[in-house]
Parts: sequence; structure tokens; C-alpha cells
Amino acid sequence: MTKDYNLAIKAAIEAGREILRIYELPNLETEIKGDNTPITLADKTSNEIINNFLNSTKFPIISEENEQLEYSKRKEWETVWIIDPLDGTKEFIKKNGEFTVNIALCSNGSPIFGVIYAPVSRELYYGITAENKSFKTILDNSHKSKQNLFHDSDLIFPSNPAKDSISVVCSRSHMNQETSKYIKELRKKYSKVEIVSKGSSLKFCIVAEGGAHLYPRFAPTMEWDTAAGQAICTAVGLHVISIQSNKEMNYNKKNLKNHHFLVHNKGYNSI
Repeated sequence: MTKDYNLAIKAAIEAGREILRIYELPNLETEIKGDNTPITLADKTSNEIINNFLNSTKFPIISEENEQLEYSKRKEWETVWIIDPLDGTKEFIKKNGEFTVNIALCSNGSPIFGVIYAPVSRELYYGITAENKSFKTILDNSHKSKQNLFHDSDLIFPSNPAKDSISVVCSRSHMNQETSKYIKELRKKYSKVEIVSKGSSLKFCIVAEGGAHLYPRFAPTMEWDTAAGQAICTAVGLHVISIQSNKEMNYNKKNLKNHHFLVHNKGYNSI
């Protein structure tokens, strides 16, 4: 699998490099898809780059920008790539830099590897669940690493909330009433509740590297929005729990839409 993981990382970086080139163009054309979400040239170009890389592997691909096959065909896929060529298109359009490339490999419904690349900050997050390790590597201006990947100096770890304080990462573009209610309940339990706002799958990464303790998501997401982030979080011992089933979220479902979920560590007692 190591060869496939390295290939996925390379695909994410190359896609991120091209996304950044388009991001810096003076004029950006945006279309609206059938589900009323925006799509840009960057989404399409990134998708093409990633598919070209991953088509050389033996695993099929589920991508936000690919035509989705019927479940009758997908259900035979034991191991599958799940990709979001540009997660945070709204952040891309706003030009706030908080967008990512997401690539995950899932086996029997569970993410086993994930890579998330934020091309503006050149932050590369990646994790392997079987090894219980996730990493954060900062690339240089040429999108290259100064040392070998999977280096122990790049390991990341989550943090535990203090007895009376906790930090919560929330979506910059999708804060809603249900999330606000959840935070209000947290304030009854903790004297200090810090809110960290972030776009795209970077919210998973912030929890995985200890920048926040919780990530509640009470708004719609699709499997490609979460698979890579879940792999990175799972690899450091965090839980990504479906609110509906109270179990870890699973993938390549009949319906590719996720239920609401909560990312937390083992020491957190839900309210």
C-alpha cells in the first residue's frame, strides 16, 4: 500500500499546485451545479490530475466531480479511493485560502489512509490508520518537502480539553442554529469555550494536531468532504462519530451523503 499512499500524496500536491495557479488568475469564472453548489475551473482541473494519477492503481474512484455509479455496482468495491478535488470551493471563491485537496483510501467502509493538502499555506496532512500515525509537513514555495515524508519530526497529536475549558472548531461558511445550540450547551459545562473558525477539511486537521478539541458538524456533507479527514483523525486516536448511529462514519454507502457527526477524543464525555 505504501506505493499507493505516496502516489496519492503526489496527486494531491500536483493538484494543489494547479489549483493555486488558477487561484491567482485575475478573473475566475464560476458555474452552479445541479445541486446548487459552485464549481470552478480549479475543481475540474484538479479532478483530472488526481484521476490521472489514481487510475494507475487497482482501486476504483469516487469523486465529487466524477459521474456517480449506481450502488449496485459500487457495493462490489471492497477498497475505493474517495476524493474531493477542491474542498471548500466557497472559500476558494472568497479567496481566503482555506481550501484543500482531499484524497482517502477506504477499505470495507472504513478510511485507512488520507491526505489533505492546503496549497495556499502549503500544509500537507496525511495519516495511515494501521500505523496509528498522522503527519503534517510544510512544503516549500515549490511545493516540495525539505525532508522525507513520514518523518517522525512531522508527527501530530491531538490534545485533551482542560477540566473547565474546551475549544471547538466550526465551519466558517456553514455555522447554523443547531451548532450554536450545541455550543450553548457546552458553555453550561465549561467556563471557557473557545471557538475556532475554519473552512474546508482543515477543521479535521486542526483537531488532529491539537488546535481544537471538538468538531461538531450539524450541516450536510458528502463522503468526499470527510473521508480523508477521518483517516487523519482516526490515525491519531480520535473518533468521528455519526450522530444518527453513534458509530464511526462509514463510506461507499448507498447514499453518499453523510449524517451529522462529531469529532472528539476518547476522553471527551458527550453532553
